[in-house]
Amino acid sequence: MTDQPREIRSWLTDMDGVLVHEGVALPGAPEFIRALRDAERPFLVLTNNSIFTDRDLRARLAQSGIDVPQEAIWTSALATASFLQDQSPGGSAYVIGEAGLTTALYEVGYTLTESSPDYVVLGETRTYSFEAITKAIRLILDGARFICTNPDATGPSAEGPLPATGAVAAMITKATGREPYFVGKPNPMMFRSALNRIDAHSETTAMIGDRMDTDVVAGIEAGLETFLVLTGSTTAEQVELYPFRPSRVVPSIADLIELV
Repeated sequence: MTDQPREIRSWLTDMDGVLVHEGVALPGAPEFIRALRDAERPFLVLTNNSIFTDRDLRARLAQSGIDVPQEAIWTSALATASFLQDQSPGGSAYVIGEAGLTTALYEVGYTLTESSPDYVVLGETRTYSFEAITKAIRLILDGARFICTNPDATGPSAEGPLPATGAVAAMITKATGREPYFVGKPNPMMFRSALNRIDAHSETTAMIGDRMDTDVVAGIEAGLETFLVLTGSTTAEQVELYPFRPSRVVPSIADLIELV
């Protein structure tokens, strides 16, 4: 680990496990965001969650006492829409997902269709339909390209883990023999699109996350300063199991306010 972080002019931060946990603000989160805004530092809150729109997430964060502007939220759905807009402007897609994903694609000019789409786009949803998955498999076999918002195999719920995008993608891959392209973390593509959105440079940007296998590794691969907080998925003991290291490990985001 490095003792002295580089000059940091802009920030990227994960949401769940860093800013909030089950709708409750984590220690220092409201103060950290307030410090960024007061200092007029460019920043984005990143999440692999593709269910909600940036407007929805802004309202959810506000309910927990964290005031994040809508334009400072970057979801895997928005990153996916940006990627597809660059790859094939004005294209078409068959979408399995919720409002966060369908809205993002619609807003970049994509046509949502079941008839010969350019892409099958798989995102997160609370209720995966066997009929929709079957449709996706047949469209991919007919030539549609396969895109996923993120590779997360499970998602949290009050009753325990739920199958998420990565798990459903594996089922579709097994049936078609086609691997999807995952846009969200740990693909550094999501970080690069985030940097472009706030006109920031990797050399002077930091990433705050709670997971070594997504936030930290993607931050390292994108060339960012990386901070791991211990308020989420990864424990201090687990850090030692990975062949890479964050720039610093801190108890919570409260310990980073002084760097803003």
